[in-house]
Amino acid sequence: MQAIDLGNLDNTVGSTTGTKGNNSTDPQASQDRFLKLLVAQINNQDPLNPMDNAQMTTQMAQINTVSGIQELNATLKGMASQMASSQAMQGTTLIGREALIEGDALAFEGSTGKGAFTLDGPASAVSVDIIGKNGALLDTVSLGAMDAGQHGFDWNARAIDPATVARFSVRASQGAETVTATALQRAQVASVGLTNGAMTVQLQNGRSITYDQIRGFM
Repeated sequence: MQAIDLGNLDNTVGSTTGTKGNNSTDPQASQDRFLKLLVAQINNQDPLNPMDNAQMTTQMAQINTVSGIQELNATLKGMASQMASSQAMQGTTLIGREALIEGDALAFEGSTGKGAFTLDGPASAVSVDIIGKNGALLDTVSLGAMDAGQHGFDWNARAIDPATVARFSVRASQGAETVTATALQRAQVASVGLTNGAMTVQLQNGRSITYDQIRGFM
């Protein structure tokens, strides 16, 4: 006797199961369709070649496997939806905070330029050079000794026009050894949202980034 083809189960019974035939992702509907086919198959089997117990057991195991996978998929989709909602709610607490992203541009508030950086190790001397758009050194901020990790700084531009500032560069050393420093840009978080299930962050400067691009907060 020919076994039931689970791959074509919906197409086979779609015309006889009404609205249930369209609900291919419902485990209960799939079981109902399978049982209808199985009963019809038993009622119309060849008396000289009836279905044996092994065939029936195999087919029942197949439908249980399919139903289990469908139930698992439904559970995972529900969990993903809940996690996305929770992530969006948590993201609202970031609004108004300063996000740190890789970059060497200063964020200005009036004549005060703000930047940040990370140090791979402790440094006995740290300086920040302010570079103009013409490539010239405009000013240097001496920060002294600092521990490894994330640090922020403010620079008073005084008479220097912020429009002429291009970037900043960090120099750090421990004695005669150079300490690696990574420049970070400070930008206030304006809003958060979800795109394809991933959190996106809209910055005050108009830039939109994904959450994993943020190195930290201040």
